[in-house]
Amino acid sequence: MKKLAFTILVAVIGVLVTATVLEKVYGTTFVATNVYGAWWFIALWALLCVVSMVVLIRRKVYKRPAMMLIHCSFVFILVGAFVTHLYGLQGSVHLRVGEPTDMIVNRETGLIEHLPFTVTLKDFQLKTYPGTQSPMDYVSVISTSSSDELVVSMNNIGSCQHYRFYQSGYDPDLQGTYLSVSHDPWGIGITNTGYAMLFIGMLLFLLLPNEGYQRLVRSIKRKAVAIVVLSMMSLTAVAAEPRVLPADVAAEFGNLYAYYNGRVCPFQTVAVDFTTKIYGSPSYHGYTSEQVLTGWMFFPTTWLDQPFIKVKGNKVHELLGSDAKYVSYDDFFVNGTYRLDETLMQIRSGADVDDARAVNEADEKMNLLLMLFGGQLTRIYPAGDKWYSQSDNLPDTLPHDQWFFIKHSLDYVGELAAKTDYKELSATIAKIRKYQQKTVDPDYLPSDLEFKAEQLYNTTNYIRPLAMVLLTVGILAFIAIEIVNRKSLNRILSRAFLLLAVATVCYLLYFISLRTIVSGHLPLANGYEVMMFMSLCSMLLTLCLWRRHTQIRSFGFIMAGLTMLVAMMGQSNPQITPLMPVLSSPLLSIHVCVIMMSYTLFAFITLQSIAWFITRKGSPQEVMLLLYPALFLLATGIFIGAIWANVSWGRYWGWDPKEVWALITLLIYSIPGGIELRTKSCRAKNGSRTLNSQLSTLNYSIFYLYMILAFLSVIITYFGVNFFLGGMHSYAWVGESPTALS
Repeated sequence: MKKLAFTILVAVIGVLVTATVLEKVYGTTFVATNVYGAWWFIALWALLCVVSMVVLIRRKVYKRPAMMLIHCSFVFILVGAFVTHLYGLQGSVHLRVGEPTDMIVNRETGLIEHLPFTVTLKDFQLKTYPGTQSPMDYVSVISTSSSDELVVSMNNIGSCQHYRFYQSGYDPDLQGTYLSVSHDPWGIGITNTGYAMLFIGMLLFLLLPNEGYQRLVRSIKRKAVAIVVLSMMSLTAVAAEPRVLPADVAAEFGNLYAYYNGRVCPFQTVAVDFTTKIYGSPSYHGYTSEQVLTGWMFFPTTWLDQPFIKVKGNKVHELLGSDAKYVSYDDFFVNGTYRLDETLMQIRSGADVDDARAVNEADEKMNLLLMLFGGQLTRIYPAGDKWYSQSDNLPDTLPHDQWFFIKHSLDYVGELAAKTDYKELSATIAKIRKYQQKTVDPDYLPSDLEFKAEQLYNTTNYIRPLAMVLLTVGILAFIAIEIVNRKSLNRILSRAFLLLAVATVCYLLYFISLRTIVSGHLPLANGYEVMMFMSLCSMLLTLCLWRRHTQIRSFGFIMAGLTMLVAMMGQSNPQITPLMPVLSSPLLSIHVCVIMMSYTLFAFITLQSIAWFITRKGSPQEVMLLLYPALFLLATGIFIGAIWANVSWGRYWGWDPKEVWALITLLIYSIPGGIELRTKSCRAKNGSRTLNSQLSTLNYSIFYLYMILAFLSVIITYFGVNFFLGGMHSYAWVGESPTALS
């Protein structure tokens, strides 16, 4: 029965992996019908439950209440899902203002169902972030024939007679709304009971002395660490220096407000994004980002031959006739012809082109320059409820003096810049800022705190150099602890490393706090933000375990450095955007925090396993010390995400690729926990058998190799799904959030 249980578990994992691949090839509907909704898939889960419970009873696991509660909780969750599958209803209803209806469309069958009451849309509102056109919330006010008025919005459910209504979409004329409808009176209660049992069981397992984890903590001796190779940086030659404004004068442009990326922000942010996205760094040859942007605005001819545009890919270098890392604007043209035109046409026609992504990236950088020339990056003039640039078509109703100021003030600034009349130039910039503050309602502008916080954020972003420092320190710590191993040297280095760790945590807290103030929410909405949070988790765990495990010190530095580099690889400078309405739930922040803490622990386990092959130091007990909290955090994160999904979409689980791979990761890492469970049972019969002796029969090498390979599931869950499998949970690395409305 024990072997059968593990065989079924492996079969479930195999089916889930295959299903995510099939979904990419054949589509969601095919997999939902032929796999997730098939009778044999349900039977496979049921068989796993039955066999697992038989094994647990035979092994007398009921004597360990926490472990029994954890396993029983999964049975309740699966039973709740089965009840929902049998008796639950998932549908949608389209409402127009003042038109009652009782008809909904069943999402599974496509057939019309009838509600036991009528529903009428009284009002629909599309709320935007102040001063922008970015949606903040979608609100439907409905009434039913059997209840009072209901308000349905993102993360706010309307409920009547066990029918729950969720905001799903709306008509372009704002006179109609689409609501998801869920009816599941029994399945929700059973599932929530399972969640409660799971949380209580995991807490008891970590705290009760007879459950084994506390004994495992006391038996741990030392930890090991892995080596990671540093990447190198390259230099490039420079051309004649371009013309720029003095740094203090250019900085005054940064104090202007600008409408950019769906929100109002300092013009300094536009300059930082512009410079970083094209050049790869927020400064160019010692010039600040404000100097670079205003240089392109007022002295473009001196910049056209500058090696300012960072390109990559053999195809791009071939098309531009240059193998340099940085090329100029002029390099993109020959005899007035854009060198990328023909290749871009081939890509857009669907032809297979080498380095197509690199070609598109190079073209995007050129388009960013063209956007600057066309005015799309300089929307600094508010008028009515919109922001305009000098080159935009202005409303006909605009007063002439306001129209004249918008159309000609920047031209005047350009003339003053050419004449180097910086005193008058500064005065004109001050007039533009005064115009902004006078024209716009103060509530629609960032507060002084938010404005200054964003400017501090832009000027104190040292993530890339800090990542390199942490990786270097991690390697030095490994050498000092594992190779040199001199107590006197380790004491000195330990103090230095501790100071660096504390300083890193303080800086990351400062950096994330600034981003929180600027964005107005905990920054966990895109890939960059999540990886930065994971860096913070790595360093905090390092400090928590600093005295108990000396080798954990290099773990933290290496993990924090790697996650920072991954964040920077996603994009050079991620934008801060208004949060999509569905992502404003506090459950999202808790869900992501818990998941990333579990991934951090899994990464530590992987580094420890790699280190074992290098040093042959350590034991599987040390892995188990981190494995159980990692598993419990992952399970908690998954089910908090399920609760959030239920609040937002009316379903706990949608078999989205990211959801499925998170479950796969949980199942893969639970297998070593099964080995530990078997060891506990054996110990009950023979007290002399320990985890180490049990695993020695399996071979340490196999155990550690398994833990290394298991981390591939984490990588696929986070990166593979984002870049290859897709789905609603795919993080965008450009600062955008997953689509909120279907």
